[in-house]
Amino acid sequence: MENQFNSSLDKLLEKLGGWLDALFLNLPNFILATIVFILFYWLSRKLGGWFDKYLKKFIKQASVRDLIANISSIIILALGLFLALSIMNLDEVLTSLLAGAGVAGLAIGLALQGTIANTFSGIFLAVNEILQIGDWVETNGYSGKVVEINLRNLKLKESDNNIVVIPNKMVIENPFKNYGLTKRIRATVNCGVGYDSDLEEVKAIATNVIEKLYPPNGNESIEFHYLSFGDSSIDFQLRFWIDATVKIAALEARSRAIMAIKKTFDQNNIDIPFPIRTVYNGD
Repeated sequence: MENQFNSSLDKLLEKLGGWLDALFLNLPNFILATIVFILFYWLSRKLGGWFDKYLKKFIKQASVRDLIANISSIIILALGLFLALSIMNLDEVLTSLLAGAGVAGLAIGLALQGTIANTFSGIFLAVNEILQIGDWVETNGYSGKVVEINLRNLKLKESDNNIVVIPNKMVIENPFKNYGLTKRIRATVNCGVGYDSDLEEVKAIATNVIEKLYPPNGNESIEFHYLSFGDSSIDFQLRFWIDATVKIAALEARSRAIMAIKKTFDQNNIDIPFPIRTVYNGD
């Protein structure tokens, strides 16, 4: 029994001695690896803050800036860890970590593919100038002002003050109209005048009214077209340019134009007839 105990003790001491020798032999590498990892950790913290400040010039959404800054910090920290393991000659551990990260990344990607799609769509919307906070847009059957773009969804405030939340993926994959991309849009007014009206005079008066309200710029022009012989009127259409980045501006311009045309037609005795229905009696 005593011999067995002594043999086990000798093996334990021999093992500890081997570990101690390995520790002393690898102590410089361990110290260097520790210094490298601490340096990369410090860089990851500093560069994350620098990235956030730099991205403020291009990305207004804080959530998107934070994501990009955090991803940058994680990449730098991972590089520091891999370099430290390489210095300590732990290549097998490094290979195992990379393999494990690949398998875990694949599993997480499959489980969260919808969330990841929305996240990357949110980053795309944030870094491109096709959509900004404050723009008035129409997308996926909804219309409103963009009040927030985060990593998962887009929030619109409709004209009735309701908030609509739309996943970023649906915004990217479907057509949308952004009134904020252009400073000038075209408004349209439809009207009709009596059959006894002087059509040349009607055209000149209506065009002059719109020109005073909304003067065209550059190569723009006011378009006037007679459309059809209606049941009780000759119908026409006016198209003109206005300064607008939201949909309500077009509605307000159309309203002002209608009031001005009606007032001017009244002053010039130009009739805008009511719809007339003639009923024939069989007698």
